[in-house]
Amino acid sequence: MRKILLSLGLVLCLLIAVLLVRTLSFSGASSELPEMVSVDVDEERVVQNMSRAIQIQTVSTGDPETQETAPFAEYVAWTRETYPEVHEQLGLELIAEHSMLFTWAGSNTDLKPILLTAHYDVVPIAPGSEGDWSYPPFSGTVTGGYVWGRGALDDKSGVIAMLEAVTLLIEQGFTPERTIYLSFGHDEEVGGNLGAKGITEHLRSQGVQLAWSLDEGSFVTDGVVPGIAKLMAPINVAEKGWANYDLVAHGPGGHSSMPEKEVAVDILAQALVKIRQNPMSGGIDGIGEEMIDGIAKEGGFVLRMLAANKWLFGGLLESQLGKSPSGNAMQRTTTAPTIVRAGVKVNVITPTAVATVNFRLHPRDTAADIVAHLTKVIDDERVEIKLHQDQEPSLASPVSSWENDAFALLKRVTQQVYGDVVVVPGITMGGTDTKHYSQIADDSYRFQYMVVNSEDLSGFHGTNERVAISNLVKGTAAYFLLIQQAGIE
Repeated sequence: MRKILLSLGLVLCLLIAVLLVRTLSFSGASSELPEMVSVDVDEERVVQNMSRAIQIQTVSTGDPETQETAPFAEYVAWTRETYPEVHEQLGLELIAEHSMLFTWAGSNTDLKPILLTAHYDVVPIAPGSEGDWSYPPFSGTVTGGYVWGRGALDDKSGVIAMLEAVTLLIEQGFTPERTIYLSFGHDEEVGGNLGAKGITEHLRSQGVQLAWSLDEGSFVTDGVVPGIAKLMAPINVAEKGWANYDLVAHGPGGHSSMPEKEVAVDILAQALVKIRQNPMSGGIDGIGEEMIDGIAKEGGFVLRMLAANKWLFGGLLESQLGKSPSGNAMQRTTTAPTIVRAGVKVNVITPTAVATVNFRLHPRDTAADIVAHLTKVIDDERVEIKLHQDQEPSLASPVSSWENDAFALLKRVTQQVYGDVVVVPGITMGGTDTKHYSQIADDSYRFQYMVVNSEDLSGFHGTNERVAISNLVKGTAAYFLLIQQAGIE
């Protein structure tokens, strides 16, 4: 027994030693940071233009009967008036009437072109919430170091920063060797099926194959990741797809005074509980593993120990991350019941009940995987699984490289503007126009050069959306450096 205990003690000591060595050696990269670069941005001009851009109410409704088009024409006309140098130097092609495509022709046709993109349409204000805004949502009010209003971050700030950056480059006499495209979509919030899709088809018809594209998708974050003091910059290298399925439950109908033991609503409820309690399989691998490792290296001892020793603590790490909505979404295809429909009269038991479930597909999964999972988990022949309104699923995007020159450039510019920022690859949980542009790009990235905190993030598609004036200035500087460096590399 003594020998056994001694052997167990030695094994335990060895295990502890291995854990400690792996943890202590698991730390942030020691590579030298690039020197920070200052760009002389006209703060007053960029703030004034951002405010005016918000005031033009380019709201996408997704309904042809309620969609106003005049504000979009006004916005295009306003850019002509406000940025004449860009229009003169690059020229403008209008796609689907309101989406803007600029072409800055490069001198070296051997270099593949790149695309920088943003969108200027915005989501509607939730009815009844107008009074909850600190300032009217389309006022473009400038106060407290912010410009306030719908579209401030999503995504008119991206449009303005790019136009300001190009204007500044033109004023300084810059001419690119590599062709650079700028595209500003007018219907991203409803899928981009006219603007971004039309621009993609237009470029494809001209034989254009992009080296890479850059769209919205993530930001530099401040204080968003618990326990991490440094700014974090997840440059997203993929985005999730989506699929909508109807669960149609069938049961006995009849008069409500004499209900059967189980009716359609019961059957549907049980099915929904099952799929919520049994999510699709996931895990930390690929992009997720690279992202978590990059974050963990800047964290405390416990987080570093878990990440450095996933062979032992992988399950625990996945479980802990899965407790937050974002950590769960990063690991798997998510399941979200969004619409439930049943019954037409209070005293009639409906024979059918329907729930629409939205899935956001992780790159490892397909639509067929979803159907197989639902069939297995629900395990009830009384529940049909049907595509919602015959909408074909949109698969997750290809995963772009985070080990190439393009990603290195995006990282370098981030650190040139913001200093000691932790840059990691990430994945966009929602959809962007890049689902179209990626069809003609070798690699596609989703990242905006502005800093956000948790309060800023709450304004996305919500109340009190705003953008910091410092973001407009530094964002313009970042796009200036990005275009300048990408244009000659």
